[in-house]
Amino acid sequence: MSTKNFLFVNRKAPYGTVYALEALEVVLISAAFEQNVSLAFIDDGVYQITKGQNSKETGMKNFSPTFRALGDYDITKLYVSTESLAERGLTVDDLMELTYEDADDDYAEKPSIILVNREEMTAMMAEQEVILSF
Repeated sequence: MSTKNFLFVNRKAPYGTVYALEALEVVLISAAFEQNVSLAFIDDGVYQITKGQNSKETGMKNFSPTFRALGDYDITKLYVSTESLAERGLTVDDLMELTYEDADDDYAEKPSIILVNREEMTAMMAEQEVILSF
């Protein structure tokens, strides 16, 4: 099986629907099949990777800690829309610290979050072979 570039676009808030959790599950399954997986966080999707999430009132489990494991699955590119952050009054400091260990650089810990503007997001999306939006 050949490796393809998969992009999972996360547009929904983490709680209130099952989209965000299901997207994360599909991401992990895709990575297990050794595909080149990236994620994009756009619109309310940026809330999925914010610090200090409390899901008690929603009745849903807080699955945000799972994002910290993505590097273990070789998922190292998490593209975050700078416009979506700004429109919600958020900055990179409001996001979880998500990192991976770079095997090509003596396992140095590196950030997984890549801040991009709309133009850069569009260009990155054009390079993907499979795009799934949640």
